[in-house]
Amino acid sequence: MSGQFDFITLIALIVAVAAIIKLRNVLGHRTDEDQQRVERLRAREREASQRAGASDATSADVITLPRRDRDAQPSAPAAEASAASAETRIKAYPVSDPAITEGLLEIAKLDSAFDPAAFLSGAGTAYEMIVSAFAEGNRRMLKDLLGKDVYDGFTAAIADRESREETVDQQFVGIKKAEMLEAEVKNGIASITIRFASELISAIRNKAGDVISGDAQKIKDVTDIWTFSRDISTAKARSNPNWRLVATQAPN
Repeated sequence: MSGQFDFITLIALIVAVAAIIKLRNVLGHRTDEDQQRVERLRAREREASQRAGASDATSADVITLPRRDRDAQPSAPAAEASAASAETRIKAYPVSDPAITEGLLEIAKLDSAFDPAAFLSGAGTAYEMIVSAFAEGNRRMLKDLLGKDVYDGFTAAIADRESREETVDQQFVGIKKAEMLEAEVKNGIASITIRFASELISAIRNKAGDVISGDAQKIKDVTDIWTFSRDISTAKARSNPNWRLVATQAPN
């Protein structure tokens, strides 16, 4: 029995040793070169970790400060030069009444970028857009260009026209003349009144398409007196360059 046991034990040891050798061949064994490679990788990981920690610490200590007033606003000499330039520009602008120049200068005191010639050009563009939008019944465009009271009046007229199933057949020919009549500032609100002399081809058609008013083939002269306004009381208000039509009146 003892000899048999020893023989079996020997066989088991041989099998175990063979298995260990096979496993070592499959998995490999660590050489000195492998050990050095592992150490290099660990050193790189430590360096990367240290850099990340330093970066986080730096980021935590850096606070973005708001810009100072002098960064956001022009310097005093620049502001004075701009105001002087605006004053010169406005005094050279031709008007029919010196009171208009005084009103324009009041506007320029709050908005040194104001240019009467550029304003009048923009007002002419707005005039054409508003007249065309009204004829088309384009409420969305009118809302962006009109003050509330004028918008309510225009849309009421459009709704009345639509209730009668009438349409406007219109072609804007052009503006013959545009001139300022008044300019002023009250409580930070700038207002400028302009008289437009324009040419239109306009006719109103009924549901059947028949012309019931106007002439679809004839150019007619039209005169409108419109007042535009804009809030220039604060820097924030002045950041919005848009003027709105706030009043209309018939010529005398």
